[in-house]
Amino acid sequence: MSRIDWTSFTVRIPVRASMKKLYTAWTSAAELEKWFLRQALYTGVDKKPVRRTVNATKGCAFQWEWYGYDGVEKGVVKEANGKDHVRFTFANSLVDVHLRQVGKEVVVELVQSGIPADPASKKNIRLGCHVGWTFWLANLKSVHEGGVNLRNTNEELTGMVNN
Repeated sequence: MSRIDWTSFTVRIPVRASMKKLYTAWTSAAELEKWFLRQALYTGVDKKPVRRTVNATKGCAFQWEWYGYDGVEKGVVKEANGKDHVRFTFANSLVDVHLRQVGKEVVVELVQSGIPADPASKKNIRLGCHVGWTFWLANLKSVHEGGVNLRNTNEELTGMVNN
């Protein structure tokens, strides 16, 4: 068996949606809340709130919250090219989302890298985020292809695979 890279991982999924829709799904607070988050807030480099329907750009700070999870993730958009790539800080690491057209589908590739190699990070970030992103990409596909949101939005139910 090959050795596990504890500092990064990659997950991919094909989605039948336009590149533009999927890019916006990753960069607009309103769109992130349709498949991923309970609440997304962005602040521009000028420290003013970014309108919910506007795509975040490089330098925007964010605050993300989920259903059934008390944690708040704060980070910064490091790159956003307006088309097929966004990079942001996440859980003491970096996440790159690349979109690539393949026939009628767009392959969404997420790479989380720079994960610290201490035991807590191996468990919570490397393993935990891998499981989490796998579900969230499946939900992205479900929402965009069939309109079915697989998330648990019942705040009384915590620790579910879908929150």
